[in-house]
Amino acid sequence: MERTMETNMIKIDISKEIEDKKIQFAIKRIIDFILALIGIILLSPVFILVTVWIKLDSKGPAVFKQIRVGKNGNHFTIYKFRTMIPNAEKKQELQIDAASLDNFVFQSKNDNRITKVGAFLRKTSLDEIPQLFNVLFGNMSLVGPRPEIPDVVKYYPEHYKQRLLVLPGITGLAQISGRGEIELGKTICFDLTYIKNFSVWFDIVILFKTVFSVFKKEGAF
Repeated sequence: MERTMETNMIKIDISKEIEDKKIQFAIKRIIDFILALIGIILLSPVFILVTVWIKLDSKGPAVFKQIRVGKNGNHFTIYKFRTMIPNAEKKQELQIDAASLDNFVFQSKNDNRITKVGAFLRKTSLDEIPQLFNVLFGNMSLVGPRPEIPDVVKYYPEHYKQRLLVLPGITGLAQISGRGEIELGKTICFDLTYIKNFSVWFDIVILFKTVFSVFKKEGAF
């Protein structure tokens, strides 16, 4: 029954809701820019400390860069603090079965590529704070669907692609509902529910709940 409800939800056309909320999305962008700029300034000591910590822990760059799919399917470079050994992507091939895409889970609890510092950064979500620069540059928002990698998006059925109608976010409804441990089908359902019900106030609620979710450290690995 639950799977049927999810399937029905993600097949709903939400493009009209986006069109009707142009002003709120414009306000959202202004708030994103201001908060991202303030966040970068206030967290600048954290950026420095974490960078030094990563460099002392393992060889390689402190900041991890990866191509992700953003609004309208446009590709951009996402920034995160590196939490894995250098060249980790080359040491484990991503297994994606298009026939069971709904059940796909991107992260693994037992990934031996994660460094000791990286495990802490993931638990506390400190690895995500460089994405404030993505928000500042305008290719991400504070709140929205998490940006997916191209290798997964290329298997998206048409109704999945609706999550690409808005800017991806650092946090979102899916992240406060399970973070890294929920399947893609449920994530899409959460994302489209968020877009359909979007408001500036909804964003504020999600941001506050994100803080509690991070402190609880549930679903982060």
